[in-house]
Amino acid sequence: MIFPDVEPTTDARLWEQNFGVWEGAAYSDVPDLGPLSRRELAEHHPPGGESFLDVCERVAPALQDVATIAEHRIAVVAHAGTIRAAIALSLGAAFETALAFEIEPLSVTLIRVLPGPAFSIGFVNRQG
Repeated sequence: MIFPDVEPTTDARLWEQNFGVWEGAAYSDVPDLGPLSRRELAEHHPPGGESFLDVCERVAPALQDVATIAEHRIAVVAHAGTIRAAIALSLGAAFETALAFEIEPLSVTLIRVLPGPAFSIGFVNRQG
């Protein structure tokens, strides 16, 4: 259902991870961190940026706010890091597991709000 009188809003808590000095850098200019476990990767702070765990902490209250108005379908347009954070929170703070998800450009991920509120993952990376 489309609500023509509802204006889209922007919520900075749902922005992509801040990669600090690496923002906008060519991939070849970002240092090789070597082998990291998913936990180490989740905890890693790019210089001047935020870790994936920081992103999850930032995204969680925004998702809780969405849950309070979930009587309607709500679309959140976000980058891969924000989607992974929502997946992690849906899985009960499984940060390392969420980092295993590859999020395809222009794909749709469905996360349902359940009583509690809790979240359920309907699908990830649906396209077309």
